Amino acid sequence: MDEEYDVIVLGTGLKECILSGLLSVDGLKVLHMDRNDYYGGESTSLNLIQLWKRFRGDDKPPPHLGASRDYNIDMNPKFIMANGNLVRVLIHTDVTKYLYFKAVDGSYVFNKGKVHKVPANDMEALKSPLMGLFEKRRARKFFIYVQNYNESDPKTHEGMDLTRVTTKELIAKYGLDDNTIDFIGHALALHSDDRYLAEPALDTVKRMKLYAESLARFQGGSPYIYPLYGLGELPQAFARLSAVYGGTYMLNKPECKVEFDEEGKVVGVTSEGETAKCKKVVCDPSYLPGKVRKVGRVARAIAIMSHPIPSTDDSHSVQIILPQKQLGRKSDMYLFCCSYTHNVAPKGKFIAFVSTEAETDQPAIGLKPGIDLLGPVDEIFFDIYDRYEPVNEPTLDNCFISTSYDATTHFESTVDDVLNMYTLITGKVIDLSVDLSAASAAEE
Repeated sequence: MDEEYDVIVLGTGLKECILSGLLSVDGLKVLHMDRNDYYGGESTSLNLIQLWKRFRGDDKPPPHLGASRDYNIDMNPKFIMANGNLVRVLIHTDVTKYLYFKAVDGSYVFNKGKVHKVPANDMEALKSPLMGLFEKRRARKFFIYVQNYNESDPKTHEGMDLTRVTTKELIAKYGLDDNTIDFIGHALALHSDDRYLAEPALDTVKRMKLYAESLARFQGGSPYIYPLYGLGELPQAFARLSAVYGGTYMLNKPECKVEFDEEGKVVGVTSEGETAKCKKVVCDPSYLPGKVRKVGRVARAIAIMSHPIPSTDDSHSVQIILPQKQLGRKSDMYLFCCSYTHNVAPKGKFIAFVSTEAETDQPAIGLKPGIDLLGPVDEIFFDIYDRYEPVNEPTLDNCFISTSYDATTHFESTVDDVLNMYTLITGKVIDLSVDLSAASAAEE
């Protein structure tokens, strides 16, 4: 271990593994360590026995749930936008050859006490029970504007500069009501609260276009894809990539202690009495607790069920977004469901997650609106964890720390964090203008 590396990565969460893969491909000498004896960190995937051990201690899972090994329960489940940046990173690095994806059946939104399919384009808007007749026409005009909008073609801008016009001003031009704004902002543009309304509209329009393009890609019921056997496959795929390009991996390394010189710059990492020297450290918040601050908490419920979520057309994989306004909350609630069709549970079994930014200390009470949508459950587990973000200045100490996972059940914010960190570490912007059709073989 007494060698010098360009970068030492601590923790094998998805963000850390993507970065270790990208940096290895760039030709940097990378050492990747984890105090755990398994991959994935906070985004690991558990079988049934591991799940019971984590939440029920010495109890054993009941036999009627089936074989433990047939379960791959992701601790931070997130769907992948079919045309989004994570897919572009997967193709850019050729990691797709290690993974198989399957489209997700449904994308839904909670509105006025009911679950509705999310309309994503002008034609679906006309059919949606979310809106009355006149509102449908107004929404259709707005969808057509978004579909036609091209940042580099002023003729499509209708006289508006979306880097200046706020989302609220843009939507006001089309006269849409609050309910419509709610599902557009939260279920299509995937904002997790209402701050976007006061921000420039360009970001929201781009997010809506990404949703529609992702939906069109597989002609399915949602814009999302998910790996067979769950997300636990992803960190390992990037770990393989790093190894192919000369990266070194060490699991089960206790007490990974980051060492600094007198100026406060990182010089290496010590574990079991040996120090590996390095120029930079990349890690999750748990490895450098003195350089992060708590920014919130996530409450979540994990349920094992024997049926799909009601009102979702028997979807075997589905996301339901419950916008904050519909619940009288400060942030959205998310419902994620996957099943044996993605090989994450035995035949006939479904895994559902309900997650949100915690607003009380009692997850069971805070999550009730989402849990009420599940129907009968075989088993349910509750959890609450703190979220951290870095407060250090990487240019001074050469420590690059990821933010904790948020409550969302989609990957866009996670990938943004990774891409920003990559640019901070290397000074380069990763080119993601890849041919997305290259991934189709792995996704069929």
